[in-house]
Amino acid sequence: MLTISLHQDNAFPPDSGKVTERGSGAGEGSAVNVPLPAGTGDGGYLHAFDQVVAPALRAFGPEVILVASGFDGSAMDPLARQMLTSEGYRSMTNRLKDLAAELCGGRIAMVHEGGYSPQYVPFCGLAVLEALSDAPAFADPFLPVVSGYAGQDLQPHQAQLVAEVAALLDPPRPD
Repeated sequence: MLTISLHQDNAFPPDSGKVTERGSGAGEGSAVNVPLPAGTGDGGYLHAFDQVVAPALRAFGPEVILVASGFDGSAMDPLARQMLTSEGYRSMTNRLKDLAAELCGGRIAMVHEGGYSPQYVPFCGLAVLEALSDAPAFADPFLPVVSGYAGQDLQPHQAQLVAEVAALLDPPRPD
């Protein structure tokens, strides 16, 4: 088994999800944590996806991709401090679909977990469902605002962290 987590550094639970937490014993190397700095937006998440998630999945060769799709990284979440937009979620989902088609016959399953903005979670979740089903995009009325927030572009400190995580990737061992 391989687990990959893109999340806000030191948000919840506190003192967990560090880059160095890679699994232990026979599971050493089976966990990949990308603790992104607070304020990371679409650019940082998509960079992490391309540089860490995709190579790790390709090296592992999954039979199915299971995703705990948390929307607490959204730009309007009251608890976390990330800047993802509905388009960021849509883009990551499209990338996952492409990887699933390439690696495991398109087998992908997603479950909603996390996300506490009753105003914005529906638009982020809808973007994921639209991407999964190849449905046309419904207009996100918040997108013009949240996509304009500072932090949407990849920042140098985010790229540095992603490079550190990518350098730790060992070819994961299939079960």
